[in-house]
Amino acid sequence: MTRLRIALANLEIPESPEDSVVRAERAVRAAAAADARIVCFPEAYVPGYPWPPHSRKAVPANFLEAAHERIALAARESHIYVVLGTERYVSDKPRLTMLVLRPDGDRAGYQDKVQLDPEEDSTYEAGSDRRIFDVDGVRFGIVICHEGFRYPETVRWAVRNGAQLVFHPHYSEAEPGAFQPTDFADPRNSFHEKAFLCRAAENNCYVAAVNCASPGSPTTSAVVRPDGTLLSHQPYGKPGLLVCDIDPAEATPLLPQRLRTCETAVVQEIPSRST
Repeated sequence: MTRLRIALANLEIPESPEDSVVRAERAVRAAAAADARIVCFPEAYVPGYPWPPHSRKAVPANFLEAAHERIALAARESHIYVVLGTERYVSDKPRLTMLVLRPDGDRAGYQDKVQLDPEEDSTYEAGSDRRIFDVDGVRFGIVICHEGFRYPETVRWAVRNGAQLVFHPHYSEAEPGAFQPTDFADPRNSFHEKAFLCRAAENNCYVAAVNCASPGSPTTSAVVRPDGTLLSHQPYGKPGLLVCDIDPAEATPLLPQRLRTCETAVVQEIPSRST
């Protein structure tokens, strides 16, 4: 199996929904110019994640549909796969989702965020299904932010269903007084970047994590090998594309496939000791 070149769109936080579309179109074309076969964006990059201080009004479905068509056109013109962090409406509440576009601009499908952060419950509707996608014979899954950090089962599900690569789009930026890293997976930093390493090593898969570029952010974009070692990461706060070649043959599902699931649970009571 040949190597696959992937790009992570480590872009600046967009100033507005329209700005997010313009930046995304530009990044799709830049990734293709770098000979990447697929480019992945951060969580909700279009129209922008509504986290303070970037809170915004809800974006209507017609704007999102038009934005998706514009990104699809860029994918088609550039002949590249796109994994776009965005929103979509299935009911009256939006869902956080990743839209997967083929090189002809057609939609391969969506991976909705199933495990919402508790703070997202009032704004978003949770998805209900997990999916596996394919890029030139390489199968990949997607876990969105909170899912990959707090629910390692989501990554394991993807690998047990054939994924060799798992994209982990997320959104995080510096909070006042928080530690600001300069080295990847710094022990003084939060656990989040260590989670990228663990998810890869636990599952013998590539993990490609992508965040926005912002000053002091606790995480940056990175690609981790199936043995849990870092392949490459984007300098903190520096906007741009992180482009890496991965070897899918290195991703073997040995450990995930060896997992034995128990159908029943037995709780053994420990008798209290007489005094």
